[in-house]
Amino acid sequence: MPSFLLHHQHEPHECAAAFAAWKGFDSPLRHRSALSSCLTGGHALWWQVQAADRAEALALLPRFVAARTNPTQVRDARIP
Repeated sequence: MPSFLLHHQHEPHECAAAFAAWKGFDSPLRHRSALSSCLTGGHALWWQVQAADRAEALALLPRFVAARTNPTQVRDARIP
């Protein structure tokens, strides 16, 4: 199954809404850690997920978060 890196960005004043959007949203990503730059001033989050396509990857996120997320298909690469 393809892997996607989900890169979400929001404005500083949207931080609370980005986290509150998960309440009541059923997703395997809930209650798990994600990389975040919110506490360092970047206001972005990243998840690596497996999904059949970009739409299925975005469906793992609440609407508010998904609308501000860029899904990029990724693969492991060996660095020489």
